[in-house]
Amino acid sequence: MKQNRWLALFLLVTALSLITSVYAKDHKNVATYKLIATISIPGFGNGFDISWVDSEAGRYYLANRGNAAAVPPVAAHIDVIDTHRLKLLDPLPVHAAGNGVVAIRNRHDDDDEWRGEGSEELWVGDAKSFVEVIDLNSKSIVADIFTGGTRRADELAYDPRDRIVIVANDQDATPFVTFISTKTRTVLGRLDYPQAVFGTPPANHGLEQPVWNPKTRKFYLSVPGTVLNPQGEVDEIDPLKMIVTRVFPAVCNPGEAPQGLALIPRQRLVTSCGDILRVSDGKVLKTVPGLGIDEIWFNPGDERVYFAGGPNFILDPSVPVLDTETNTLVAVIKVGTPPPPLRFTHSVAADSETNRIFVPISGVGVKVYTASEEEEREHDR
Repeated sequence: MKQNRWLALFLLVTALSLITSVYAKDHKNVATYKLIATISIPGFGNGFDISWVDSEAGRYYLANRGNAAAVPPVAAHIDVIDTHRLKLLDPLPVHAAGNGVVAIRNRHDDDDEWRGEGSEELWVGDAKSFVEVIDLNSKSIVADIFTGGTRRADELAYDPRDRIVIVANDQDATPFVTFISTKTRTVLGRLDYPQAVFGTPPANHGLEQPVWNPKTRKFYLSVPGTVLNPQGEVDEIDPLKMIVTRVFPAVCNPGEAPQGLALIPRQRLVTSCGDILRVSDGKVLKTVPGLGIDEIWFNPGDERVYFAGGPNFILDPSVPVLDTETNTLVAVIKVGTPPPPLRFTHSVAADSETNRIFVPISGVGVKVYTASEEEEREHDR
């Protein structure tokens, strides 16, 4: 009997050890985020779109479409925030409401002599089918590049090796992607997407977030639906040949489609609908539930992906957080409130130097979050 009691005790201790080990592992993968600042933007309404952080320069850029209902009315512009001091800076001008934005360092002929920090230019896809180029030193528009469309020029990505920007016209009768030289600021060509219009009646299913992969030297584009893949796909695009070289069909969670897209470590792609794809063969390795519907951002500073808005950005606005080491959801940052009033987001960006997360909230401004306990204590003082 004594032997049996010792055996029972041993099994109990072993079981508790295993439970504690599992709990510790799960606890380690749970992140807690705290709001450290709310940066008010005068007249900030519901009309905003993509945001971008230049971590080297310490700048956050947000496409603000303006607010005609504000008193006084607010014209379209680009909001700029100092990511270190958490201070709203002077806005940048645009000729028409902006959609996608990307900050780039446009190499000079004497690049070996250049010692500047951060990006030199902000490229903006606007509502009139132009890509506007803003010089970040003079804070002025230095080029307007027409994509040839009738509707908006939307999200962009930059290939620094070949000095090519791509931008998607997602709302034209035939959606298309434009290839633009950042050296000459001229259009190199375009890639039409008639396959992205289908259904009864035919509907425009759009083109969404692109990303550049320096290893494959290809762009990847999130496509919410095509004739062959109505549930969506991710397309690999050659920037020099201007053709689709591979198509990766999406799996997604029910009722969702790939819109946001990010490149993460180990040559994986993550979509807003939860798919984690292997670039080498396009296989969907896992589909994570409960993520997002629009822009997503990979932060190399903490190796996490941030999903703007969450699954329901109107009624329950949030920013789910994916750990790329474990491919698991480690946090859901509650960022807004159910209407009324309307307090939503579909945009997010992170500073990899400070690991601060920037989330624009309609009618409020930009909220800033951190998972750093040291920074939390600093802001609590």
